Amino acid sequence: AAFISIQAFPALLDLPQDLEVSTVSCGSRHTAVITRGGELYTWGWGKYGQLGHGNNISSDQARRVEHLVANGLRAEEVVCGPWTTYVRVLE
Repeated sequence: AAFISIQAFPALLDLPQDLEVSTVSCGSRHTAVITRGGELYTWGWGKYGQLGHGNNISSDQARRVEHLVANGLRAEEVVCGPWTTYVRVLE
């Protein structure tokens, strides 16, 4: 099992390519951000697939949700629940 750092305090995170974040949502053990370009990045505990990467792997590194990019979808809004992530998208 992968070790995931769970922090009870804010921490700086480096996103790829100096992306600008427009929206942030935090679940109980995962986080999601939407960039100004409409890309969704997620990280944290992924046991229930809540990171959106097509698996249940956890990660301390922010990763872009490729499913949205591959299908020409732009993330507009994100809400993280305890073990879920809800995303409103535009085509």
